Amino acid sequence: MKTNLTIVLVLLFAAFNSYSQDTLREIKVQAKRKSIQKTYTLTGNTTLVTKKELLKAACCNLAESFETNPSIDVNFSDALTGTKQIKMLGLTSPYLMMTQENIPSVRGASQVYGLSFTPGPWIESIQITKGAGSVVNGFESISGQINTELIKPISEVPVLLNAYGSTDSRFELNANFNQKLSDKWATSLLLHGNIRDSKMDKNEDGFLDNPLQKQFNLLNRYQYYNAETGWISFINLQYMNDTKLMGETSFDPDRDKGTTNAWGSEIDTKKVDVSTKIGYVFKDMPFQSFGFQNAFSSYDQNSYFGLNGYNMQQNSFYSNLIFNSIINNEKNKFATGLNFTYDSYNEFVNTTDYSRIDNTVGAFFEYTYDNQDNFSLILGGRADYGNRLGVFVTPRIHMKYNPWEKGVLRVSAGRGKRPANIFAENQTLFASSRTFDITNVGGKIYGLEPEIAWNYGVSFMQGFKLFNRNGDVTADFYRTNFQNQVVVDIMQSPQQVIFHNLDGVSYANSFQLEFNYELAKHLELRSAYKYYDIKTDYLSGKYQRPLQAGHRFFGNLGYETHIQDKGKQWKFDFTYNWIGEQQLPYTASNPVAYQLSEHSPAYSLMNAQITRIFSSTFEVYIGGENIGNYTQNPAIVDAQNPFGPYFDATILYAPVFGQMYYAGLRLKIK
Repeated sequence: MKTNLTIVLVLLFAAFNSYSQDTLREIKVQAKRKSIQKTYTLTGNTTLVTKKELLKAACCNLAESFETNPSIDVNFSDALTGTKQIKMLGLTSPYLMMTQENIPSVRGASQVYGLSFTPGPWIESIQITKGAGSVVNGFESISGQINTELIKPISEVPVLLNAYGSTDSRFELNANFNQKLSDKWATSLLLHGNIRDSKMDKNEDGFLDNPLQKQFNLLNRYQYYNAETGWISFINLQYMNDTKLMGETSFDPDRDKGTTNAWGSEIDTKKVDVSTKIGYVFKDMPFQSFGFQNAFSSYDQNSYFGLNGYNMQQNSFYSNLIFNSIINNEKNKFATGLNFTYDSYNEFVNTTDYSRIDNTVGAFFEYTYDNQDNFSLILGGRADYGNRLGVFVTPRIHMKYNPWEKGVLRVSAGRGKRPANIFAENQTLFASSRTFDITNVGGKIYGLEPEIAWNYGVSFMQGFKLFNRNGDVTADFYRTNFQNQVVVDIMQSPQQVIFHNLDGVSYANSFQLEFNYELAKHLELRSAYKYYDIKTDYLSGKYQRPLQAGHRFFGNLGYETHIQDKGKQWKFDFTYNWIGEQQLPYTASNPVAYQLSEHSPAYSLMNAQITRIFSSTFEVYIGGENIGNYTQNPAIVDAQNPFGPYFDATILYAPVFGQMYYAGLRLKIK
């Protein structure tokens, strides 16, 4: 589905009057769709982020594509890697199911850095679903699902070039080539490269503010479409090579790796993905179809953080067979199928071998009732067997009711279960003096039990027209109850991280009030207030989840001028984020100089971008991030003694780098 759609209808008609009967007049009727689309008709609480929205910020990769989205919180994961971490309903990405064209993508070993391996210019749209997702896509989703659709070879322009540079010495180049091979076949070759090779230390703590990095990324995909026979297919081949160098500015890996001369870190990642999708719509029965998805992925990470070594190789295979049809009529639909997942992990923490194999096989059935007026219901369930998860069932329910025009009430509930990959998901903690300890021994996953959680949610959206302009207001509340959770306990000691099964309660309450309104013609306001109450029983007591703000406010103003001849246009975008105070990890047993307060201060961030479209084929943009220049100082605890017992680069609640400005261009060759 094309996500950024401006429909232009040109109607030409002859106007005859008493004075002239040969004058032609032209009328242009323009209909504009919002860049973020919320629907009154879908059963799930799903938001569609279009390509137009993605162009409002630099969006160099998927992790950076949510800066202007009120449903997703974007944070930095640590003071070294520059990696951005997303949260939904206050929970981090391991509890979100990340899919690429409905095939699980960011999971297992790639949880921390995987979002940065999908370049922004490759993305066509993003669907964000709050709450328990569909059982068709698996059992791991707990707080929601984010699905990314890539650009389609058949519908894209032949060539797109995108160049980007920023004041933090980051440069990117993207080249998308699309070619129709025949009436039914088309192919895309998508190339991406980025580099940062200048050392910067603006806060003068002796550490790089951002890693030195290089990435080369290539995707070759083929699309087959035959409307006469009903067959459609995609074949994707992707290779990615990413390297990062972090640490003290004086660190030289050839000289200092494995020594205490200077603290440094390198992360080298190679990734190969091959995936296929085949679909068939039965002739004369458009309501009946089947799809078959298969994906192989090889992820190979070699890394060290100071004297801590961490190497991880994951080979995965995923297969999903789906059949869709109806029961008697189109008010009653169903989807059913089988899927299989295989994961082989070769994981080493220093010299300790945590290698293992996970596999699961399962069957699902999802029934949908839609009265095609104001009520719809999805009941889903699946049964799976995993060699380390055992036999388990996953029920899900979604309901939608339209009590009146432009009003929609949604309710959802569901269960999720997942094995926690404790080192891969928390590898940023290696950038500290902490020891890693696992206190449980009886479970099958590092000695721990799988995580199990229930998610419940209710949402109400009301559209309205005020002063002849459209707006909408949405309130939603979600609660996640963990039946078992692998607690990452950094509240016991600043020199230790303890992984243990939940002993007590752990929950996440999330409330969001969103207000969107067209203030004036072409001037859109988007705003949201978010409240999080996320508490867990740690060994030392119940605490708010560390590094999670209890209150957040989001505001976005977007203005566009009229589209002139040849598509000329100006676009202006401004985003404001207020982040409330956050619970910080325990440091009270450190010497006073290395103690932090229990809570961080609240702060604000401002981003802005101006885009000048010169024609339908060429545009340039300039922008700035963190314009208010707020930084956390110090960003690293005891940065002067990185091999000492108090060093910690993982307690990051605000940006390390201050103001950052960027510029770029997009060129289309049709």
